Amino acid sequence: MELSDFHIGLEFVASAGFRWRCTDVGTRTILAIQLDRKDPNWYQGPPYIAREVVFDEHEMARCHRTNVDAVSASLKEHQTMAHPGYPSEVVTRMLEARHAQLYPHSGVLRFDRCRPDGEILHPFAGRQEEGEWIVELYLPFQEDYEVMPERDFIALPRVTHADLRVRAAKKNS
Repeated sequence: MELSDFHIGLEFVASAGFRWRCTDVGTRTILAIQLDRKDPNWYQGPPYIAREVVFDEHEMARCHRTNVDAVSASLKEHQTMAHPGYPSEVVTRMLEARHAQLYPHSGVLRFDRCRPDGEILHPFAGRQEEGEWIVELYLPFQEDYEVMPERDFIALPRVTHADLRVRAAKKNS
C-alpha cells in the first residue's frame, strides 16, 4: 500500500498477518494500533490505551487491505524475487548473534545495503570492538559472513530490486 491508500479508521493487514487500524496519516508516515484485543475499550481514542506504532514508507509497502491481498502479494513476490533467501542454519546463527549483545542502533539492521561491487549485504547484529560499533553481515549470494564498521555500512546505498536482479544475474552467469 502507499500513503494515499491510508485514512484514519482504515483496517489493514501488516507483518505476519496481524490486523491494524490507522489512527493518523502524516506527510510520509502513518500511525496505527494493532487490533489484538477482544475488549473494544483498548481501541477508544485518541489518545489510545493501545500503543500507536509508526509505519514508514518501507513498512507501508508491506501492508495490505485484506489477508487475500497479502497472500497474493507474497506469492507474486516469491515467484518474481531475485533474493536467494536464507537457509535455516543461517537464520539460527543470525538470531543467536542478534541476542548475544544488545545493539542500540536497531534501525541499522532494517535495510540491506549494496557494496560498490554490487554485493548484497544483509545486516543481522552489531557489537562493539575497541569502542567502535561493528555490523555483522550475511552475504546471501555468496553464502558467507563479513563484518564492517557501522559508519562504513550506513554510508552504503540501500538495496533496490534492481540491485537484487543484477546480483542474481551475476550469480547465474
